[in-house]
Amino acid sequence: MIELEKTASICPTCHEEGIIEKIDAKIIEENGKVYIVKECKKHGSFKEIYFGDVSAYNKWMKYKVTGETVPDVKTKVFDEPAMYNEHKSQSVLTTLIVTNRSDVKCNNSCFMNADEAGHVYEPNLDQIRDMLLQARTTLPVGSNALQITGGEPTIREDLFDIIMRAKEVGFSHVQINTNGLKISENVEYCEQLKKVGVNTIYLNFDGVTRDTNKLIDFNKNAIANLRRADLKIALIAVLTADKNLHESGKIIRFAINNMDVIRSINFRPVSFNGKKSKLSHEERNEQRLDYIKIFEVIEKEFDGQISRDDFYPVSAGFPISKLLLLFKGETQIEFTAHPCCGGATYIFIDNGEPIPFTRFIDIEGMRDFIDKESRIVGPLKKIRIASAFLKDIDKFIDYDKAPSGFELKKIIKDAAVRSDYSSLRVLRNKSLLIESMWFQDAFNLDANRLQRCVIHYTTPEGIVPSCSYENLGIGNKILEKYSISIEEWEKKTGKKIKDDFIEVA
Repeated sequence: MIELEKTASICPTCHEEGIIEKIDAKIIEENGKVYIVKECKKHGSFKEIYFGDVSAYNKWMKYKVTGETVPDVKTKVFDEPAMYNEHKSQSVLTTLIVTNRSDVKCNNSCFMNADEAGHVYEPNLDQIRDMLLQARTTLPVGSNALQITGGEPTIREDLFDIIMRAKEVGFSHVQINTNGLKISENVEYCEQLKKVGVNTIYLNFDGVTRDTNKLIDFNKNAIANLRRADLKIALIAVLTADKNLHESGKIIRFAINNMDVIRSINFRPVSFNGKKSKLSHEERNEQRLDYIKIFEVIEKEFDGQISRDDFYPVSAGFPISKLLLLFKGETQIEFTAHPCCGGATYIFIDNGEPIPFTRFIDIEGMRDFIDKESRIVGPLKKIRIASAFLKDIDKFIDYDKAPSGFELKKIIKDAAVRSDYSSLRVLRNKSLLIESMWFQDAFNLDANRLQRCVIHYTTPEGIVPSCSYENLGIGNKILEKYSISIEEWEKKTGKKIKDDFIEVA
């Protein structure tokens, strides 16, 4: 056993008993894999997989950065202990829950459901606007990207009004996270979503067969409607080792076949919160997976055309925000997420074959170049950096391996110099983003990761990191505090919760 890093975590058994107990933890290497280990004085020791390949872990950890303090992000909300003193990452994406109602019965992986909770959380438009403004005015830089979620957000009849308010307060990018049932009903609803300002639909898509995805027929209808409405899609697949991990590569193939409307795939290794936190150790181990298990399935599906080596952590893009600061002269959102929070790659399709951008772009060389250039000081700094960047950019491209017609210098020159973004649109139309994001749970919670969380909830109690909200019980407390009983909601609205549900065979 080799100790790699000291951190803090919580005792999962104390957490199950309703107590947040902060305890010391370590990240260790053992037999080529990385684990988080910790010990509670009351409940003993715990060991959980952290990264299934130490070589890949070491590669990703090279990109660990620490951002500036973000004072408006809560390190604690109620009476739970603070896991760390200061939050160190800005809001790359803000999450807004508009309801905890849903139109399908809750499964083991759903985070919230009014029917099971016994209360309804559904803030009114004024309360929503306050939470939107809160996210937009967070220091040192307000959030620009918003994901509207639930429950099922399309169950709200005033969803269009919520979207318009998000645009009015300045969110440049708005996503809707949905199971797709409402969207599958008619194309006019999709067209209206686009008209009021939705940029992307985050579509829950857990597999390509009915065995893994009972909503597959609804998903396909939703995709057809979104294609007609010209509204782009990100597929969200929550993966478990015993259910749908084996279809990871096939989900990518499905996306490739629908690249005209599907722009990205987000694989999410299962997190054990909610009902899943009560599984036995054996049951949890049957379902638990990490990034490496996903990459192994993808490598096999594509015979190595896509591999774990093609994935880089989100924080690898940190120097780009510094370069944009120099060009634009205004503070940019910084990609300072912990490397283990997620990784991604872009693939291009050339003659029907996938080509990851890492196969023809020297990612590390280009990143080091950008980092070096962004540190230059002196007069005419912006002009000198732009000139050097355009002069040397082709050094990092192997055009013999690149997709036909790929000209990075022209793309950058058109976008940065001429403000012509048509080349970027063409580039997006020919590429697919594949990413994986692993939300933490009580068993693998790492305070060093949590401190660098870049996905934040905007709530009536302030801005809260995603993994604190979902896995320290904070979210449930907030929802309960600002909810009304089902009986009161039904009396107020004249509706019945059970009437929300759509029968899914």
